[in-house]
Amino acid sequence: MNPALTATPAVGTALLDDFSLEMTGKDVARLEEAHGSIPRGTRINITFLAGEDLGMRLDAARAVKRLGFVPVPHISARRLPSRAALEEFLSGLAEDGTAENVFVVGGDPARPEGPYPDALAVLRTGLLQRHGVRHVGISGYPEGHPAIAEGTLWSALTDKADALGVHRFGGDVITQFGFDVDPVLRWLEAARARGVHLPVRIGVPGPAGVRRLLGYATRFGVATSASVARKYGFSLTNLMGTTGPDRFLHALAHRYDPERHGTVKVHFYTFGGLRHSAEWIDAFRQTAFTTPAR
Repeated sequence: MNPALTATPAVGTALLDDFSLEMTGKDVARLEEAHGSIPRGTRINITFLAGEDLGMRLDAARAVKRLGFVPVPHISARRLPSRAALEEFLSGLAEDGTAENVFVVGGDPARPEGPYPDALAVLRTGLLQRHGVRHVGISGYPEGHPAIAEGTLWSALTDKADALGVHRFGGDVITQFGFDVDPVLRWLEAARARGVHLPVRIGVPGPAGVRRLLGYATRFGVATSASVARKYGFSLTNLMGTTGPDRFLHALAHRYDPERHGTVKVHFYTFGGLRHSAEWIDAFRQTAFTTPAR
C-alpha cells in the first residue's frame, strides 16, 4: 500500500475546503460557462498579463463579483508604467466594489516598466488601503525561481509579510505551482521558522493536457519533464492525454501537519480550463477522501 494514497478523509477534505482558482482577463466567457460548477464565494484570482488593458481587467473583476465569487485582481509591480497607472487601476476597482482583495506580485518583466521594482514597493505606497484594499495575497516559491536567488526570495517573503502586518492587511501566500510535495512541505516549515505565519495556498496545476502541462513547467522553471512524468505518473512517450494532480493532493493530505505547516489551502492554476478544473475538483472531493483506503 502506498502511504501517499491513504490520506485521512478529514485532513484531505479540509485542504480542499475554500480552494481558490485562477483566470485571465480573457477568460470571462469561460467563467460564465463554468460558474454553475464553482461554489459560490470561491476566491478567483485574475491575472495581470501583458496584452490586457485596464478595461479588460476591470471587466473580469466585475464578472467574478456578478457571478457570486470573490474577485482577487492581480497587481503586477514591474508592469506598472507609473504611479498614476496604479491609482487608475485601484480607483476603477474601488468604484466597482472589487478592490477589497488583491494579489501583489513582482511580475515577469526583467526590468520594471515604471517606478515599482517589486511587490514590496507597491505595498509601501499607501495606495492600497486608500482605495479600500483589506486583504493582500503575496507570492511564494517552494521550488525556487529561475531568475531569483533563494536568499533573495526568502528576504522578499519575510519583508512582504512584515509589511502586511505593519499596514494591518489581512493576507495569505499563494505559491507557484509545483509537482513535488517534498519541497512544498520543506518550504512551509522553513517559512514558519522564519516567522511567516500567514495562511498559505499551495499552487497546484489543474487537470490539463500533458503537453501543455510540460510547457508550463518548463516556462516557469519549476520542474523538468522527467520529474513531472515521474511524480504525475504518465509516460513521456505518450503526450496526447490529460492528467490531474491526484497524486500530489493525496500526498499533501497524507503528510500535512497543521502544527508544523500552519494553515494550508489549495490554489488551482486552471490554464484557461475553468469548467474542467471545477468539475474535476468536485469529482475528486466526492471520491478521493471518502473511499476507504485499501
